[in-house]
This record gives sequence, C-alpha cells and structure tokens, in this order.
Amino acid sequence: MPSTGNGTQASILPDSGHRRLPPGAIFKEAGLTAVVSLALLVPFVGFKIANRGGEQFLETRLPEVLIAAGLIFLGRIFLILVREGSLALPVAGGAVISVIGLFAPIPSAFIQAVAFTAGLVIIVRAAFMVFAARRRSSTGREFGSGFADGYRKALPWLASALIVFAVILPLMPFGERRTIDIAILVLTYIMLGWGLNIVVGLAGLLDLGYVAFYAVGAYSYALLASYFDFSFWVCLPLAGLFAGFFGIILGFPVLRLRGDYLAIVTLGFGEMIRVILLNWVSLTKGPDGVSGIPRPSFFGLEFKRYPAEGTESFHQFFGLDYSSLHRVVFLYYLILILALITNFFTRRIRTLPIGRAWEALREDEIACRSLGINPHSTKLSAFAIGAMFGGFAGAFFATRQGFVSPESFTFLESAIILAIVVLGGMGSQMGVVIAAVVLIGLPEYIRDLQEYRMLAFGAGMVLIMSWRPRGLLSQRDPTISLARAEGKTS
Repeated sequence: MPSTGNGTQASILPDSGHRRLPPGAIFKEAGLTAVVSLALLVPFVGFKIANRGGEQFLETRLPEVLIAAGLIFLGRIFLILVREGSLALPVAGGAVISVIGLFAPIPSAFIQAVAFTAGLVIIVRAAFMVFAARRRSSTGREFGSGFADGYRKALPWLASALIVFAVILPLMPFGERRTIDIAILVLTYIMLGWGLNIVVGLAGLLDLGYVAFYAVGAYSYALLASYFDFSFWVCLPLAGLFAGFFGIILGFPVLRLRGDYLAIVTLGFGEMIRVILLNWVSLTKGPDGVSGIPRPSFFGLEFKRYPAEGTESFHQFFGLDYSSLHRVVFLYYLILILALITNFFTRRIRTLPIGRAWEALREDEIACRSLGINPHSTKLSAFAIGAMFGGFAGAFFATRQGFVSPESFTFLESAIILAIVVLGGMGSQMGVVIAAVVLIGLPEYIRDLQEYRMLAFGAGMVLIMSWRPRGLLSQRDPTISLARAEGKTS
C-alpha cells in the first residue's frame, strides 16, 4: 500500500478489485432509494390527526416528508461512496448532517431525528469499513473473528453474570413495577425465541407459524383452568403436551418441503389455528376470548388481599403488608425459571445424538441421509420439542394476562419471534437474549419518543444489521470438538 510523505498510508481500504460505479449509476441507486423511502414515509408519517375545537381532521406533513426523502437520498450517496472506498467526503458529510440535526434550529423534530440518524449511519458504516480493513491488513483475519474468540471465552462468565442480575433484579433500587413488567415481557419472548431456535437455528427449518403453538398453549391452559378447575401446575405440562402434539401434526405435511415452500405451509398453519380459535365460538368464545383465567398460587397461597374463608393469602402467611407487587414478582421468577429450564434443556440436547442430528439436517439433508439419519423423525422431533416450549410460554401468558383472545396470536407475533432468532444469530442462545432485549425491551423504554419511537427503533435495527448482517452472535460452535494438546502439532 503506498505511503504519503508523512509516513501514513494514502488509503486505508484496499482495492476491492470490482469496477467502480459511474456517477450516473450512483445517482440512480440513490434516487431509487429515495423513491422507496418516500412511498413508505407518505402513508406512515405524511399525515397526522389533529384535534382543534373538539373536531378531528387530517394534517399533512408533506414538506417534512420531502425533506426527509432528500436527506435519505444524500445519505445513500454517501453510503455508496463508502462502499466504493471513498471515506473523507462521506464522513465529513455525515458529521455535518448529524450536527445539523442536533443543533440547527429546525422547527420539526421529525427532520431532526432523520438528519441525526442518517449522519450517524454514515459515520458508523465508514468506521466499520476502516476497522475491517485494518484487521485484514494487520492480522490477515476478518474483523470480528477476534470478537468471536473473546466471546467464546467470556460466555460462561457473561451467562453467570446475567443470571445473577436477573435473580436480584426485583431487589434493585430501580426494580419498580414497570421495570419488572418489562422484564417479564422480555423473558417471555426469550423463552419463545429459544423454543423457535430449536426449529430454525438448530434444525434449519424456517417456521413462520410458531405463534400457533403459543396460542395452543395459552388456550389449553385457559380452557382447562376455566372449565375443569385445574391448577396452574397441572395445566402447564398439559399445555406443553398439547402444543407438542400440534407440532407433530404440523410436521407431517412438511416432511418433504424445504425453504420457501416450508415457510408458506407453516405460515398457513399459524393462520389456520387463529381462524379456528376465532370461529369455534362454543369452545373458545370466538373474538370475545376467554376471561377470568385463574392465577397461579405459591404452593396454595393466593395473592389476594382477602382470601377465601378458611385459607390464607401470601402476605398473611409471611406476615407482610399486602402489595400487588408480590404477585408480579412471583410471576417474574416463574417465567425466569421456565426460561432457564428451556435454555438448560436446549444446551443439553445439543450434545445428544438428536441435537447433532438436527445440526446435520441443517447443514445438508442429503449428507444427513447418507449417514443413516432419518430426516423425517428428526424434523418431527424438532417441531414437537420447539412447539412444547412455545406451549409452556403460552400457558404463562394466559395466567399472567388472565385473558386470551385470537387477536393476541397474529402473524406479527411469529414475525417478531423469528426476528429475535435471526437478529441474535441463528443457533445462538446468548444472541436470542440480546436480540429480545433490543427488540422488546428497548422500545418499551423509549415510549417517551411517542411517534418517533419506531423511527429510533428502525434506525437501531439498521445500525445493527449494517454491523452484523448475519446476526449479533452468528458463529456456530460445534457441539463436539477435538481439543489439541498443548505443545503438540498434528
């Protein structure tokens, strides 16, 4: 690499060897991006409902939308220049745009947010290119490989620290009601993500209907507890059993399907379950849902201010003042234990023959057959076990809410759970935890941004996928590895 007179390198990025885009192609690509962004911004941001004098009417924000599309057009040009190896102009332009968004007297908060986000994305992308190039030039290894090695060494300590933090969270000064509620929601999605990770991450089967097992578990608990007066501890394993049975039912029609065809069938299965719950009014009460679902007890102790005659409540038994927070904390520890059991089971089963069969199926189904592994039974086991944990999470959801309806189990839920698995890195347990915190916990904490909350959320997603396009923790650790003795060479 040539050097300048002061001894520094003239270019940090090596020559990629590909043909540079002409200016016309650059402007064409940026213009197409601006047109697409404009088509998305107009219906979602271009109009808002205003209330004046007791009357509601639509207000247009088309000038703001046009300015935002222009900023996106300019930012796309800078990103293309970064991709082509030019850094000085894009970084300077991104810094100027971010400074304008932060400090310029712009009357619209929307334009400020767009400008700051666009400039930040440009700077982060350029920094990533610089670090990646320096990593390749100095060590000959891709940027991120050192991170992966360090992550493997620190994983046991990181997991232990997270478990300790989760256990003592309600005892922390910031462990108020809102924090615990958000933690319960995040842990529920972590458990769902770990369950789907068995199907998608380990077995390599794209499932877009995972919410169906979530719904089966929730309705199983709701109906058994309401009609047969079963306790939570009896309904919980039954809900998992019913969900696992439905997982086998789903598995049979898709034994010979792969890729997009598998995704379409599982998507249809999820919608079919929702429609059945919506129309089977005599059993599920249709769109009205099932209400009055019994809450779990602590070894027979109810979390009520005034228990039934002849019984004691939780606060009376322990001599405490009544607080509604007791039930919330109990639910928190309940979902924490369920999530840890899911994680332990998944990590343990990966080392067993069935877990290695899932990974063999994920890598190459034809090679899997040649090794004598039955792909049909392997797929069925993955669907059944993954669905079982979805049923457990559904039972917890029903007892926490006290009410279930078909509207709680739409395709959007399946998409969110799948996004958690993909963003975290398919097959990564810790990646699911981080992705659930980012996708579920973070948007709850930034509700103060109101209408710009999803804009900030989307910008964060763009930054993450620009940095780690294959997921936050995308490496696939082998379940069995050969340790090389120190001082010996092969």
